[in-house]
Amino acid sequence: MSAPAKAGEVTTTDLAVGGMTCAACVSRVEKRLARIAGVSAGVNLATGRARVVHPVEVGAAELVAAVERAGYTAEPVPGHAAAWAEPAEDRPRLVVTAVLASVVIVLSMVPPLQFRAWQWVCFALALPVVGWGSYGFHRRAWQGLRHATATMDTLVSLGVLAAFGWSAYALFLGGAGEPGMRMPLSLTAAGGAAHVYLEAAVGVPAFVLCGRMLEGRVRRRSASALRALAELGAKEVCVRQAGAERLIPVEQLLPGQEFVVRPGEKVATDGVVVEGTSALDLSLLTGESVPVEVGPGDRVAGGTVNAGGSLRVRATAVGADTRLARITALVADAQSGKARAQRLADAVAGVFVPCVLAVAVCVLGFWLGAGADPQAAVTAAVAVLVVACPCALGLATPTALLAATGRGAELGVLVRGPEVLESLRRIDTVVLDKTGTLTSGHMELTETVTAPGESADEVLLLAGAVEHHSEHPIGRAVAAAARRRCGPELPRTTGFAATPGDGVHGTVCGRSVRIQRPGDPTALPPALRDALNRAESDGRTAVVVELDGRAAAVLLVGDRLRPGSYRAVHRLRGLGLETVLLTGDRPGAARAVAGQLGITEVHADASPERKAEVVAGLRAAGRVVAVVGDGVNDAVALASADLGIALDSGTDAAIGAAGLTLMRGDIEAVVDAVRLARRTLATIRVNLLWAFGYNAALLPLAAVGLLNPMLAALAMSASSLLVVGNSLRLRTWRPAPGRTGTAARRPR
Repeated sequence: MSAPAKAGEVTTTDLAVGGMTCAACVSRVEKRLARIAGVSAGVNLATGRARVVHPVEVGAAELVAAVERAGYTAEPVPGHAAAWAEPAEDRPRLVVTAVLASVVIVLSMVPPLQFRAWQWVCFALALPVVGWGSYGFHRRAWQGLRHATATMDTLVSLGVLAAFGWSAYALFLGGAGEPGMRMPLSLTAAGGAAHVYLEAAVGVPAFVLCGRMLEGRVRRRSASALRALAELGAKEVCVRQAGAERLIPVEQLLPGQEFVVRPGEKVATDGVVVEGTSALDLSLLTGESVPVEVGPGDRVAGGTVNAGGSLRVRATAVGADTRLARITALVADAQSGKARAQRLADAVAGVFVPCVLAVAVCVLGFWLGAGADPQAAVTAAVAVLVVACPCALGLATPTALLAATGRGAELGVLVRGPEVLESLRRIDTVVLDKTGTLTSGHMELTETVTAPGESADEVLLLAGAVEHHSEHPIGRAVAAAARRRCGPELPRTTGFAATPGDGVHGTVCGRSVRIQRPGDPTALPPALRDALNRAESDGRTAVVVELDGRAAAVLLVGDRLRPGSYRAVHRLRGLGLETVLLTGDRPGAARAVAGQLGITEVHADASPERKAEVVAGLRAAGRVVAVVGDGVNDAVALASADLGIALDSGTDAAIGAAGLTLMRGDIEAVVDAVRLARRTLATIRVNLLWAFGYNAALLPLAAVGLLNPMLAALAMSASSLLVVGNSLRLRTWRPAPGRTGTAARRPR
């Protein structure tokens, strides 16, 4: 039995919300959910999702009921994938509406085509468009009226009904239906007969429906990265049991079971290679274009593609615990969040529609009070209702975030939320850890210095044979270097012994071999003394190799820079960012790395607490700080910075404290993240400028009677499409030229 929930505990539920059409709908759903005690909600128009934080005693059924009372549909989302279902397009309604509207518009706008009683034909064709084609607008407007709220559907419905109602009046009572009456498109009466505006009554719903269909398709393209992640995993897996192989659904795979991955197949889940060697294509998961060689003992991730030989893998994680599932969850969380700009837009949209309704009433009253034709007054009021577009306000930010976070995931940059992108744009200082971040984090033999008369290959072969039996990191580094340089088979060692804190010794090929810490340097040949001095100055570790009791060589072991570290630091400075090296390593090693990279500000020998103090000092000096790290000792600094950036190869503590995770062992991705964030925020600013500027420019034109309702509907639909299309450009964003090892390709 599960433990009973404690009072005061909260949980999070995702709801798929249907029927939202504009930012006013978003505000309405959020307010309705917030009426429940202890509940807060964030609704994303672009994804159609509501993320609700609520007390555990508030069930999902109560949340769904609250959304439905607001006039929308809702259902709990059991997993991230369920939220990506694409709503079906009501294509028959759109096609019929478009065909009938086209006939009415052509007849109304081209007098030579008008025939006897053509007005009544147009009226008959417009009737199903206004009633059936616009039914969705009327239904949602009525639901809003019942709940004392107004949305974009309210504006469209009122505009359509007003234009159709005036046309009906003109036909039945105003003389417009007299035989032979020609009706040019105009705002003023001609010949004493009232004009019909059936072209507006049918054109508005036709343009809006068409615009929404195109907008929905573009929005789904923005979310394609998220769906691609969901579809990346294998559907079936070939497991080995009792020496036999059989196919089972991947959901039935258990931790500890062994499964087979043949060439060309996807790795079903996270695991460890038990048998076989191959190359894995990680490009779809991490953005890394170069295949990675794996063999027995190496870890593999589900969703990667086997590009070489067959592998036998033991599953270590399944379901929601896999790396792919965690990546998908992070991307979905990021796309469900809201940036500050979006919260402002939603607040404006909450009062936008009522204000537009008030403006339309004032425009109608003004024109009637000024003695204008009633039809001119009605036309201006309808144009005001139709041209107003809170939809563009609601889409300006979430569609850009949707496209940017999806593109970032393709490039191996996982963003936790929109606030991370906002923080990235403001960063002016990047604090870099050394070990495991700028360097590989693994000890390697960097230099072999021999005494006169000794062969470097022979010394390394003998030393590697002895160190092969050692578990010390230095010993493993020496043995690995010997195998790379002299071949995989090392000579047999007898009499191996290790002295803690000193070294190891043994007999190889009849020679006594001892590898130990340096003693008295004055007893060494000059070349070896110089090597010890270099090691001390640049922070490397030196060991002395004695053959038959005589010093034969000094081996220098250290941590190598990652291949892209120099380029990353250079490019960060090119973006105007200051770089700081902050490490717990020795000052010599820190200064050596900083010197190679051109970093001038260095803090060495720093404990986790000291790292946090350095970050706090930088922030106190007015800097906006990002910290890049990978270890447990970096977690405090990551959490105390304005933004924490962790490498996926790092510890869970570091990743948990970071707002941004780099899926490749390549810190050049930090540069890509900063540039993508800047481009995203610039796109959002352009979107919001267009959304606000569009309404500021066209509403006055509509109010003074210079904008036909049908053209207003076309402009309104175009505004939303422009906002979404501008955001979609982020899906094709590429890192700067010259990047290596990055799958900077156009998304599929």
